[in-house]
Amino acid sequence: MRLAMFPLSLVLFPQGPLPLRIFETRYLDMVRRCMRESSDFGVLLIREGAEVGPATTVDVGTTAHIADFHQLADGLLGLSCVGRRRFRVLSRACQSDGLNVAEVSLLEEAPVQLVPARHAQLAELVRGVLPQLGEVYSSMELHVEDAAWVGYRLAEILPIDNADKQRCLEIDDPVERLEYLAPLIRTAASGSAPGSDSVN
Repeated sequence: MRLAMFPLSLVLFPQGPLPLRIFETRYLDMVRRCMRESSDFGVLLIREGAEVGPATTVDVGTTAHIADFHQLADGLLGLSCVGRRRFRVLSRACQSDGLNVAEVSLLEEAPVQLVPARHAQLAELVRGVLPQLGEVYSSMELHVEDAAWVGYRLAEILPIDNADKQRCLEIDDPVERLEYLAPLIRTAASGSAPGSDSVN
């Protein structure tokens, strides 16, 4: 599969919300093409560089689907996107207009697993916190029994380093992801997580 790439300073997870402001010509053209062809684009975490300039990225990302669009108060194009499938980059190229594209392989998701009893408090944390996080989560259907869904939501909302978020995206097993997150939640709750990012 060939996808247009949108490098960002964040990690997008499956079913996760992604609001965007679009102003660069290469991305305006990408949006038009995605909407015309009903196709998705790929989101990759920037390892080095900046969103508006040259950047190197990780190899595992998430496809993003454009759910809605609107004009912002500043005249820019606003997008409401949602994460869909994880993928791994196989090869990269840059078009003449500066748009990054890649050949990717979609990653298989593990069969649905229930949240183990030992991690029930993580599911309850998600249930309690999501409704407080504003509009992007207001219409999200809760699946707090699903270990993969709970892990993805925790990883995207916790104030943890992007490196930890990326590791969570790359973990294939949903319960292993919860095991990875559990100590990070305790550290974040204690306020002793150095260099933590703000919640996306």
